[in-house]
Amino acid sequence: MTDRPKAPPLPPNYRFDDATVRTGMPTHPLSDLYYELQRGSWLLLFGVYVGGFMLANLVFTLLYMLGGDCIEGAEPGSFRDVFFFSVQTIATIGYGVLAPKTTYAHIIVMLEAMLGLLGVAIGTGLAFAKFARPRANMLFSRNLLLAPYDGRMSLYFRVANVRGNDVAEATVRVVAIRSHVTSEGHTLRRLHDLPLVRANSPLFRLSWLVVHVIDETSPLFGLGLDALVDDRVLFIVSLTGLDGTFAQSVYARHVYTPNDLVTGHHFADIIRDLPDGRIEFDYAKFHDLTPLSLVERIVGEHEALDERDAAAIDAEVRDAAADDASG
Repeated sequence: MTDRPKAPPLPPNYRFDDATVRTGMPTHPLSDLYYELQRGSWLLLFGVYVGGFMLANLVFTLLYMLGGDCIEGAEPGSFRDVFFFSVQTIATIGYGVLAPKTTYAHIIVMLEAMLGLLGVAIGTGLAFAKFARPRANMLFSRNLLLAPYDGRMSLYFRVANVRGNDVAEATVRVVAIRSHVTSEGHTLRRLHDLPLVRANSPLFRLSWLVVHVIDETSPLFGLGLDALVDDRVLFIVSLTGLDGTFAQSVYARHVYTPNDLVTGHHFADIIRDLPDGRIEFDYAKFHDLTPLSLVERIVGEHEALDERDAAAIDAEVRDAAADDASG
């Protein structure tokens, strides 16, 4: 098998959007304008709407001026008067001061009124679709921890429901993307599902610690922090559930890069019992980390060694039993 050349060091600000560069793909934004507007910001949608409105009025202003003195109440040849007449027409305002006085002007007014009604319908539909689209407001921890958890070496992070509402039948999935070189020397990125201690929650309202145990069955077994960084392993997290407020499925996605990995730490405790019996979740400490104690590190290292030793001992016992049976 051909070894893959070692990748250059990661920049400090390396993020998921910087992981790949798309080249050679034919792009035509106008052919998929609805997607671009829904994906873009509100400022983009507002800018496109204002730009289209101004452009349409400029075009119709030129058409009116081609008809000569065709607007009653407008000063002949006045671009300003004709432009504001166009604005009143496309918005179906009609103050009564300016009005068409020729057949040519009436035809242009008819076309502009039709375009105005269509523009209002399209603009309203785009704004409503963007405003009413259900979104999962989830907060993912800033770092992905590689440290002992419950006595076993694990990879874990936490996620919180910012709204605090009911998200029923929540399911989380974690996929690691690693480089793989085939026997023919082709390099590809292979997806590995990471089994989780708990991948489902009947009701997700507060916070969720998502843990993957790195044992002999894990795709990450035997890989340390340096190996994960050198291979530029990406961890894609997807969370889906049924939002109790909207009664619709919601989806949240987060990607951890090697720069987000932290070892030798665990998350700060955000849960505290209150004197009145209630439980407080302090999300101000959601991203905070605390160093592992020396005892915790030693226990984690010994637990990892014990798992390997136990597997080796089990194999030796099975081999000895097989030899006894054959003898």
